[in-house]
Amino acid sequence: MGKTRVYIFWLLIVVFMVSGCSSNSSHPNQKTLTLWYWNRGLDDKLIQAVQKQFPDVRINAQKIGGDFKSKLKTTLAAGSSGPDIVAFNDWVTELFPSADRFYDLYELGAKDIEPDYLDWKWQFGVTPEGKMIAMPIDTGPTALFYREDLFSQAGLPTDPEEVHKQMGTWKDYFKAGEKLQQSLGNKVKLTDNIGGIYTQINAQSDKIYFDKKDDFIGESSDSSMKKAWDLAVQASQMGLIANANSFTSEWNAAMNNGKIASFVGAVWCKQILMDAAPDTAGKWRVARAPGGDGNNGGSFLAIMKTSKHPKESFEVMKWLMNPENQVTAFKDINLFPSATQALDAPVMKEKEDFFGGQSTGEIFTESARNVKPAYFGSKYANLNGIVTRELQSVSLGKDPNTAWDAALKRVKKELLR
Repeated sequence: MGKTRVYIFWLLIVVFMVSGCSSNSSHPNQKTLTLWYWNRGLDDKLIQAVQKQFPDVRINAQKIGGDFKSKLKTTLAAGSSGPDIVAFNDWVTELFPSADRFYDLYELGAKDIEPDYLDWKWQFGVTPEGKMIAMPIDTGPTALFYREDLFSQAGLPTDPEEVHKQMGTWKDYFKAGEKLQQSLGNKVKLTDNIGGIYTQINAQSDKIYFDKKDDFIGESSDSSMKKAWDLAVQASQMGLIANANSFTSEWNAAMNNGKIASFVGAVWCKQILMDAAPDTAGKWRVARAPGGDGNNGGSFLAIMKTSKHPKESFEVMKWLMNPENQVTAFKDINLFPSATQALDAPVMKEKEDFFGGQSTGEIFTESARNVKPAYFGSKYANLNGIVTRELQSVSLGKDPNTAWDAALKRVKKELLR
């Protein structure tokens, strides 16, 4: 019995030694890269595949809940810690003043892959000084979502090409809205809310609030700010708006009950609409947006200067965002591609039952290829919030001129902060 115990003891020692040696010898120089992102910001399956693609790298992927942007800004303010790789949303320009806290991806080889991406999307991550701090993930090209059955009942065109042809401008779209509402006894509104119109018109512009020197240009004729304001006010005064704030329970009910006939939104609105209005499946279509193509949303990846492994981080990012993997991410979680080759994939032409068998990917792809490159500035969100709040007051009866003056006053006060 004693000999047996001794034998088992030495056998276990050998097993532990062998298993320890085998696990350590396979990847003795393995590097751990911490990644911060939000749920569905990246394809989890692709993140898991990084280990196979890069055996010497281990990804510590952390989904950050709550206010992602605030957590990142708090981390930047602390100055001494953070992940290796971090995701940004479309507020990337808010981080340009902190560009020194991120690696310049051009210095890590990004120039070599720049031609693979939509130029306007790529440029969003480049500071006015020419430093690239963020690599494109997805995009948010916009289009007109409309109810084919309601347009038909109102005697409006229903084919996407014909809709775009007859409603190619915002004023033509509003004119069609008047006809629709009159034909349907004013029981249906043309679109959802005043702020949505303002936001989408600006999304079609290359000059909104700031130039690349971060000087305010909102009062300039080059800016779309006043044009977007005036058109949004016009739609409200014409009675074309349902005053249903986007993606609220009120908005969901109006969409599902057929109280709103159309709206301009980004490609990611498809899933929101399908979840909000299941009873309308098969009745929706998508056409190029009135006023031109635009973008609303889309995210990025960056490497923090606190990372000890910038080269490895860049290689992982480059692989995650290559055209083939962007197609995979589109199939898995509907991240619309930023790589031009991915836009040509067959999956982009697949028909969709919710949209009456239409291939909406073709519409959004065409939109994505024609977005104007724009500079948003570090205070875009602050200014946009001020203006849209004043617009809401117009939809509730406030004099538009008084509201405009109030918006400008608050904007200028914000710029002094």
